[in-house]
This record gives sequence, structure tokens and C-alpha cells, in this order.
Amino acid sequence: MNPLFGLGQALMLSLDPERAHMLTIKSLEMGFYPRCDAPDDARLSQTLCGLDFPNPIGIAPGFDKNARVVTALFNMGFGFVEVGTLTPRPQEGNPLPRVFRSVEDRAVVNGLGFNNEGQAVALERLRPGAPGIVGVNLGANRDSEDKVADYAAGVARMAPVASYLTVNISSPNTPGLRDLQAPKELARLLTTVEQARAALPCNKPPLFVKLAPDIADGDLPEIVGIIQGSGADGIIVSNTTLAREGLTDDALITAKGGVSGRPLFERSTRMLGRVYRLTAGTMPLIGVGGIDSAETALAKIEAGAALIQMYTGLVFEGPDLIPRIKRRLVQAVSEAHANSLAPLIGRRAEEWALKTL
Repeated sequence: MNPLFGLGQALMLSLDPERAHMLTIKSLEMGFYPRCDAPDDARLSQTLCGLDFPNPIGIAPGFDKNARVVTALFNMGFGFVEVGTLTPRPQEGNPLPRVFRSVEDRAVVNGLGFNNEGQAVALERLRPGAPGIVGVNLGANRDSEDKVADYAAGVARMAPVASYLTVNISSPNTPGLRDLQAPKELARLLTTVEQARAALPCNKPPLFVKLAPDIADGDLPEIVGIIQGSGADGIIVSNTTLAREGLTDDALITAKGGVSGRPLFERSTRMLGRVYRLTAGTMPLIGVGGIDSAETALAKIEAGAALIQMYTGLVFEGPDLIPRIKRRLVQAVSEAHANSLAPLIGRRAEEWALKTL
């Protein structure tokens, strides 16, 4: 990694987490970031839901909430970018301070609460088009009287600029949002969202549903079954967790919000393996949570993820994490005597699914 970027990362880690993030976005807007000029190894490419992914590494939503730096992220080497979470109306989010970081635990607690400039602003930024696959993560406004209607409105508004859409019902920072994961509410939500997608005049993007890692084991089969029967195209596993296992920093343990980073890895990857087993590998899964090395990225794929996303790992490891993961995945494909990632996807899903927390 360029020493200048190493110094920049060290500086960011010395700042308040939310201020550091704002400065990072500004740096990307100004063009100060490492570029990946080499083409991706063809063995990392996949076609899923009719979309051609040059590599399986995506940036998770929350990083580029308002679609300000999409092109810069592609230039850094990401295979796809997911923006948001975007709500129908702009909102400030929860009161400050609301983001807490621990270098020792390699973790972040995020209590942001869907702070964003609203879908209309992002729509205009994305209208000119992007040089790659852009997912749009949809949420509901905190004060909405009908959260289900918010998701349907988001589908109708953002579909023209979305390569795919994500229904985010798993953030712990909006009161009542996770209630939409309950089977009856989930079925109602997805029926309404599918009706909105069917009514689109032209572009009907693939639809992913993002789940929380805190769903009880006994509830997961019914929830996955509802998603499979709804017409949705894939599942994202997972959002942040309310559990505090793996944290040693008292400030994070007591902070309000969801945990991301290294302490989330085991919980989210176990759930990924269970979802892969429940779907029998018939739906594309995106694995998220605790990816901070080439080995954890490979583990997600072996647990069942066709694609992966990261954010917190970049905070601590820096942008050099992207090429490191690519090199390891190419090596794993070679070791499997394969010509694509396909034989690696889910080959350890059963092992992960049977792990205890």
C-alpha cells in the first residue's frame, strides 16, 4: 500500500469515527484514493440474477449512503457497490454520539439510524449511470406511519437507477423495523414490494432481502421459506448484531447500536451457512459481517456466499484489503483446480451451520 494512504488511515483512526467517515468520503470525491488499474482475473467473475459481476467483492451500504462516490469505489477495485440505506424522505438519524470504534476489538458500534439525504437526492446522482453494478438499499423513515408503504415507494422511485434493490428490514437502529422480519409481517411486506416491482413500467431490478444475525434458530426456516416463496431473488446475511460477545471495550459494550467488524464474523457466518443449507444453494447469497482479511473473505464464500460485502474491515485494514482478497480467492480457485468460484461456494456451509455460539 502507498505509504501516504497508510498515514491517512492512521490519521482517520485518531479522529471521531463519524468525522473520519465524512473526511474519507470527501477524499474520494476529490480523487485522493488508490486505484486498481489491473483487470480482474476472469475466474472471479460471475453472472447472478442476470448481472455480470467482475469480482465478488462489494462495498456494504452505510459507506456511501448518499451515492456520492460510486465511481471512485469502482476505481478502487470493487466488483459492485451498494448505496444507502435510503429512505423516502431525508432524515437526520439518531442523536450524537452514535458511532463508536475499538481498534483493539476491530469493531464498530453503529447507532446512526438511517441518516441520509433522501431518495430524491441519490436518484439524481445516479441518473447519469455508473461504470458497474449499483445496488440500492431501501429503508423506512423513522416517523413513518406505514413502513411497508415506504419500501414500496422506494422500489418505484429507485428502480430506474438500480442494478438491484435491497429491502433492509434488519437495522437495529430504527424502532420497530426488525418487527418486519416476523413471518406474518414479512409476508405482507414482500407481497406489497413485489406488487410494486411488478407494476414498474420497464426496469425490474432483482430484489434482495437483508436479514439480522440475531434471528432465533427456530424462526429462520419459516422466514427463509417466506422469502423464497415471495419472488425475491436473493438474501443478504447479515446486518449488525445487538449481541456483545467478543467485545472487551466497555465503551462499545454499553453503546447503543449494532456491532460490526470482527466480533460479528462468527455469528453472521454461522447464519450464512444455515441459510445456504435451508435454500439448498438455490438462491444467491451475499455474505456480510466481519470480513477483515483474505481468509475471512474466503470463509464467507465457503459458507455459502456467492458475493461478499465489507465496510468495517476497511476501517482497520485499509484499501489494500481489496487486492489481498482477490489474490487469495484466485489462489483458492487454482488449488481447487477450477476455473471459477462456483466449486468453492457453500463447500463448508454444513460445518458453519452446525457451529454453536
